[in-house]
Amino acid sequence: MIFFKQQLLHFTKKIFMHCGMNESDAELSSAVLITADLRGIDSHGVARLSGYIRLHEAGRANMRPQWKIIHETPSTATVDADSGFGLTVAPKAMDIAIEKAKQVGTGWVAIQNSNHFGIAAFHAMKALPHDMIGIAMTNASPLVAPTLSKERMLGTNPICYAFPAGKYAPIVIDLATSTAANGKLEIAQRAQKKIPKGWIIDKNGNDTEDPNALKDGGILLPLGSGTTNAGHKGFALSAMVDLLCGVLSGANYGPWVPPFVNFLGPLNEMPGKGIGHFIGAMRIDAFRPANDFKLHIDNWIERFKIATPIDKYNPVVIPGEPEFAMEKERLTNGIPLNKLVVKDLLVLGKKFEIQL
Repeated sequence: MIFFKQQLLHFTKKIFMHCGMNESDAELSSAVLITADLRGIDSHGVARLSGYIRLHEAGRANMRPQWKIIHETPSTATVDADSGFGLTVAPKAMDIAIEKAKQVGTGWVAIQNSNHFGIAAFHAMKALPHDMIGIAMTNASPLVAPTLSKERMLGTNPICYAFPAGKYAPIVIDLATSTAANGKLEIAQRAQKKIPKGWIIDKNGNDTEDPNALKDGGILLPLGSGTTNAGHKGFALSAMVDLLCGVLSGANYGPWVPPFVNFLGPLNEMPGKGIGHFIGAMRIDAFRPANDFKLHIDNWIERFKIATPIDKYNPVVIPGEPEFAMEKERLTNGIPLNKLVVKDLLVLGKKFEIQL
């Protein structure tokens, strides 16, 4: 079924407000989710709405958090999110980072005691209109095994860098540090399709193409999968995210990160507070004139676009390019939602007497 941006924004906002969120936070949270759908990141859009409501109903997410800065320097801050959603605290943390960057060149915010923050790109891209490079990352549900292990120890731990350009769309590098994000498995589950080998192993450590294996004790693999495909590099990237988001902020880390997925329950004993994020903004003119930088970003894009392709019908794709194209298309023609996602939304709507 096809839905349009305003329709989904209105519905999602009403759901959040019904659960106690104030109007401005509900608008912001909804914008994060719908931006994911517009950009074609269907795994992190309204398909996740029921998961957020589940966290709220389980008493694990605070709809009216009193988040606060608990440590600060001219260029850094640490925020306690008061168990609120990362959907709202992460973009507000980016606002703090931007203001610090305006003053001293760069701004960095570590966040503890938070929950799932949606797509990293939403937060990183907030820096772009200010001629800044935006950075956003988060740790996540422990579903990924470190290289040489078959124990769930890390999250999909995404990283996003957003670089402003001149006449072209910004370069937005947004990736999970696992071979595939859990959301990709959920899409395959809804479509009843197999997944490629190398995405996950089953509970015994064997390769599997079954997207449901994760719920039965299976484990996601780090970027690169096994040792022969440099999986240790994906493990190292994921570890970096976990250390910045969890250890540096005072949040939980490794296997103690409170899970978003409903087939894992939170632990009783945890070393930190909630989920952690790490947000940054770098003012370009702290390094060189912004116009010069963007001129050379354009030059970079142009040169890479004409790199000799293996197949002439498949030229090089710049990071973020497919998402910007998808957003343009979906703003015009609407957002297609899987029938199981629509069913899930209709159940929520009926529960709260809100029409989709």
